[in-house]
Amino acid sequence: MPKDADLSANERSFILDALHGNVRLDGRPFDQFRPLTLSFGEEHGHVTAHLGKTSVIVRISAEVTIPRPQRESDGIFTVSVELNDMASPAFETGRQSEFEVQFSRILDKIIRRSNALDTESLCIAKGSSCWNVRADVHIVDLDGGLVDTCCLAIMTGLLHFRLPEAIVREGQVIVYSPEEKVPVALNLTKLPLSITFTIYDEGKVFLLDPTAKEEAVSEGAVIIALDKTGEIALYSKPDGTPADPLNMVSCSTVALEKVRELSKFISAQLEADLKRREQKKSTAESSAANER
Repeated sequence: MPKDADLSANERSFILDALHGNVRLDGRPFDQFRPLTLSFGEEHGHVTAHLGKTSVIVRISAEVTIPRPQRESDGIFTVSVELNDMASPAFETGRQSEFEVQFSRILDKIIRRSNALDTESLCIAKGSSCWNVRADVHIVDLDGGLVDTCCLAIMTGLLHFRLPEAIVREGQVIVYSPEEKVPVALNLTKLPLSITFTIYDEGKVFLLDPTAKEEAVSEGAVIIALDKTGEIALYSKPDGTPADPLNMVSCSTVALEKVRELSKFISAQLEADLKRREQKKSTAESSAANER
């Protein structure tokens, strides 16, 4: 993750000395996430995730297109990330940095290449038409934990999204409006989520969910992405100091525990949003009946 945070030598020393004394600047235990919230827009697939001060907006959309020649029975799924200098001075609008390339590849491996979304279910007519599902990720504010926040927001958005019904009639694709036929949920085969640890003290100390300042003084990072069954989508230590093997095993155990907690959290938030929508619909129908 970017290490361009503007820290003085005194700040770096203070943060590291505190960690050696088993203390984080925000008072969290080493294995605890910052406060996490999810909110939903009126459109299905519009999700805002806040992890501490890090904020990400995801919009899921779909359009009918032609399948790729080599995958005639599959639909298309893409993830597009927007990083700009409003989110962090480490980014430069309009110019892709090495970090942005690496970050996009990590998201692609965790979500798209893990086949979390069943692309065969997006096929409308073999070789001629399919759905192109797109996840647009906008980084609003960055204070560490970017991969974890984006993964959580994208997967929540995919679960929240509803795909219109579509059929082929006389060679033409007909897409039904929500009023004509109720849209359906996407077919997700798994829910991979990312857990990031940063490394300190020559691989002896690990922090879960680091802030930007903690990332800036770290000696490397470990990214573990898996679903609640323990199936691994990504296990990566891209750079930095070698890590202690026993601590790596401990991180894997903690990661699985946290992914299961996050999966339950996402389910609860989706259920609460569904109840809110049903209540709003019921109120609107009652008002319409009274007006008649």
